[in-house]
Amino acid sequence: MTADNYESRRRLESLSPEELTRHQLGRLNQLLEKVLPHNRFYAEKLGSLVGPEGVESLEQFAQLPFTFKDELVSNRRSNHAANLTYPLERYVRFHRTSGTQGRPMVVLDTAEDWQWWISTWQYVLDAAELGPEDRVMMAFSFGPFIGFWSAFDAACHRGALVIPAGGMSTLARLELTRGQRATVLMCTPSYALHLADVAAENQIDTASLDVRRIIVAGEPGGSVPNIRRRIEEAWNASVVDHSGASEVGPWGYADEHRLGLHINEAEFLAEFLSIESGKPAGEGELSELVLTTLGRAGCPVFRYRTGDLVKPSWNVEGDNNFVLLEGGVLGRVDDMMVIRGVNIYPSSVEQILRSFPEVVEYRMTAHRDGHMDALKVEIEDRLESPERVAKELRLRLGLRVDVECVPIGTLPRFEAKGKRFIDQRR
Repeated sequence: MTADNYESRRRLESLSPEELTRHQLGRLNQLLEKVLPHNRFYAEKLGSLVGPEGVESLEQFAQLPFTFKDELVSNRRSNHAANLTYPLERYVRFHRTSGTQGRPMVVLDTAEDWQWWISTWQYVLDAAELGPEDRVMMAFSFGPFIGFWSAFDAACHRGALVIPAGGMSTLARLELTRGQRATVLMCTPSYALHLADVAAENQIDTASLDVRRIIVAGEPGGSVPNIRRRIEEAWNASVVDHSGASEVGPWGYADEHRLGLHINEAEFLAEFLSIESGKPAGEGELSELVLTTLGRAGCPVFRYRTGDLVKPSWNVEGDNNFVLLEGGVLGRVDDMMVIRGVNIYPSSVEQILRSFPEVVEYRMTAHRDGHMDALKVEIEDRLESPERVAKELRLRLGLRVDVECVPIGTLPRFEAKGKRFIDQRR
């Protein structure tokens, strides 16, 4: 599937549940047939449970064991992911996970798998209405993290002019954006806000630039109304959310009503585990996302526990029948805090903090206070009034949170995934 297969992508989105199941089951068995004879990790894990004809149903597949990230990070000599299918000479792309949830892991792709990445990305670029007339500013460092490179190649494949900005300062990126009249910006949500802040400090009006779309990923924000609104007001541009992972692929893209993210069910098989019961989740239930790749043979994952918190919805208006995640990715399962009996996720706190336009940057620190979790929030606040922020947190969350001001410019800035949540409980 290429950028030219727009109608084919729309046809797949409109499949009935029965048609989609047949499509996914066929793709799944094709992948199992290709992978199991060569992939030592999955041969040992699934070989005795999957017959020569594959699996007969998705219900049968759901009885197979999960895959956890800790299993994949097993080669301590090379840090290569443990689930590689082929010898190293078959691979042409080297990338590494960000390491925000542990030590970095090397993920490799064959030439065929890289084309799958590019094709799968087209769903994201469809949502952004990106065309050959666009000029795309890539505001990333271009290190070994996969998201930068896959987005770059996918936009090039679509015929757009793509502008790399690795190794440049924030101000230099702004000048390049203005000088080249970029129409699309790709970055994380928080870096879009940081770009706007630096622009204002240097008398650059981001709202008057040619940027009309901002494609964001890497952290919650693009589907969070308060954060999205701040970005759109600063840039006078529409925000298009996206989600993916090095070990999985670009699995999520914005829905037309901007309620959250569709899972690309043509290329990924999605399952949802209820946080409360651990069983398959129902409509709108807080759950952990479990994904299976359907087209990545060189580094596949089957029933992979992503650790992402989501709320699935199958009752969606419009022509796209792929499952919708309301509000996008809501946070991480392992980031949950229990503060005075209340379950709190960092993304919930961030949404409240981002509702204050005077709060420039923030950092949350979870720690133990006796036998209880506790949370401290540091903010860079132009009004230097932490009391109003603490009051809003108490009103919205139902608990007291310690909030203190720090001088503007003292908290870290991030162009990739932000590390604003520090967990000292472990």
